[in-house]
Order: sequence, then structure tokens, then C-alpha cells
Amino acid sequence: MSFLKNLYSTKVMNSDWVALLLRVIGGGFMLTHGYPKFQKLLSGNFEFGDPLGLGVGPSLFLTVFAEFFCGLLLLVGLGTRLSSIPLFITMFVAAFVVHGDDPFARKEKALMYLLVYLALFLFGGGKYSIDNLIKRKQ
Repeated sequence: MSFLKNLYSTKVMNSDWVALLLRVIGGGFMLTHGYPKFQKLLSGNFEFGDPLGLGVGPSLFLTVFAEFFCGLLLLVGLGTRLSSIPLFITMFVAAFVVHGDDPFARKEKALMYLLVYLALFLFGGGKYSIDNLIKRKQ
């Protein structure tokens, strides 16, 4: 009976562990998208889309900034709320501009990332983050 009681419990896992899990998944997984683009930028290969009409170079730079650098910051929990903003915007553009006319299945991954970054923006990095270490020293 105890197992069933726990199974239907509304008590949520410690939110600090949830924040850590979201940061590691959201930051780490995004690095798999950002690192190849970072390598492309370093090699001078500017073949990239221009979904907002900013130009190919600026679009690639902004995407690398979000997916690689902000992904790294999320992973370690440094500036979690701030670094989730460019990632949220990038996934918004991916879902609603780049894949705007595509079926839902093509937008789904970007929307799932978008929700992870929204949650991290709202809840922050949690206890197991560099943000928390900085806050405690103040």
C-alpha cells in the first residue's frame, strides 16, 4: 500500500535536483547543436540560414552565442536566468520562423527545448549551481 501511496503522491522531487537535471539536459544537449556551428564559425564557413533578415554572418554568430556559449553557461549554472533568454529566443525562432510552415513534428524538438529554457528562466539554476555559490558569498 505504501508503494501505491507514493506513486500517487503530489509531492514533487526536490526542485534543486530538478533544476540541475534541466540545466544538464538543456545545456548539454544544446551543445551537440552549438559545437558544430561554433566549428563552422571558426573555420570561416558562413553557410547558414538567415531567418530574421539580419544577414548570414550575424545569424550564425547569434546562434553560436546562444547554442554554444549560453549552453555551456547553463550546464555549469552560471547566469542561468540570463543565459536561458538567448536560448529561448533561438528556439522560438527555430520553431515559429524556421519551421513555421512545417508540421508539428518538425517543431516539436525546438518547442521542448523552449519549454526547458522557460522553466530555467522562471526557476533559476537551483542549489547545485555556480549562481548559488555566488549568491551565498554575497
